[in-house]
Amino acid sequence: MVVEDSPVIQQLLSHVISADPRLEVAGIASTGEQALRMIERTAPDVVSLDIRLPGIDGFEVTSRIMRQTPLPIVVVASDVRDLDIPMRALQAGALAVVEKPGSMARADYQTVAHHLCTQLVIMSQVKVIRHRITARGARSTSGMSAGVSADAPSQDNRLPDEAVAADGRPRRFRALGLVASTGGPAALSKILKDMPADFPLPVFVVQHMGAPFMAGFANWLGTVSALPVRLGEAGLTPRPGTVYVAPGDRHLLVDGATLRLTADPMVCGQRPSGEVLFQSMARAYGASGIGVLLTGMGEDGARGLVDMRTAGAYTIAEHASTAVIHSMPGTAVRLGGAVEELPLDRVAGRLLQLTSDDKMAS
Repeated sequence: MVVEDSPVIQQLLSHVISADPRLEVAGIASTGEQALRMIERTAPDVVSLDIRLPGIDGFEVTSRIMRQTPLPIVVVASDVRDLDIPMRALQAGALAVVEKPGSMARADYQTVAHHLCTQLVIMSQVKVIRHRITARGARSTSGMSAGVSADAPSQDNRLPDEAVAADGRPRRFRALGLVASTGGPAALSKILKDMPADFPLPVFVVQHMGAPFMAGFANWLGTVSALPVRLGEAGLTPRPGTVYVAPGDRHLLVDGATLRLTADPMVCGQRPSGEVLFQSMARAYGASGIGVLLTGMGEDGARGLVDMRTAGAYTIAEHASTAVIHSMPGTAVRLGGAVEELPLDRVAGRLLQLTSDDKMAS
């Protein structure tokens, strides 16, 4: 289903989607209210959602869909400078944000159109979870996400043996890497929101997202985190307590004591790639690195997490009970790259445990 208020863009999106043999337009809605009524009747597999709608905006549409009739939602945005609403939509349960083709006259029209269709196809296969509003107004979930196991690990605040030094104290760490794809913006915001302002390590982030959105994405993360967030730049010396987000269409890696950006070929079909980041962290930090691989489709980051663990680093994979798509962390677990699997709501707590001695030392 296409939700778009401009008749011209409706026609364009309909043309783009209908031209792809993998997709069929189930319906077109001009307002959020109309979309909510049509969803019951047409039962689409995926929703292409404009965020600037008359009446209720894309954020509210997303919230209502996820409460009433959970469906994969792809936010299709034209203004890449103001990402407040699409990022809030992602946090509310939308799975991806992609650039609107805009016009067939633009030079990269075919590339943008193909990316849109591919994202719609991929997201249509995700089994989303239902969101409900509790009595306190907080969002919670029921049901299962794609690949979910009902056997979430039980609560255990003890540090695994791999996190403890020979003297029985927590090991000392120097850097943290976070890698995510589908469902990643909400997962990353959850972790960073729970990090205190005096978190003692530099944090490197790779999130698979269209290049035009990365600056806005970094700015948005900065609004939900007490830590300063910025795009990674070549030559920077990482500072403790600062989050460095891989910029659009560039690999982010640590080379010695500085950050480096490269336009090297895609790895695992991605640039930036979590594989590249984790492998560089294995070389630069060895046993003093921490790697966390979150929700996402494909295998990006899985072998890099293996390299980090082989180098002695502490590695975490998101558990299937919370991952929107468990493919990336699941592959890492299958390859032996994860010291432990944790549900998303326990990741930040573990990171704070792991870095408690580093915090006191700083």
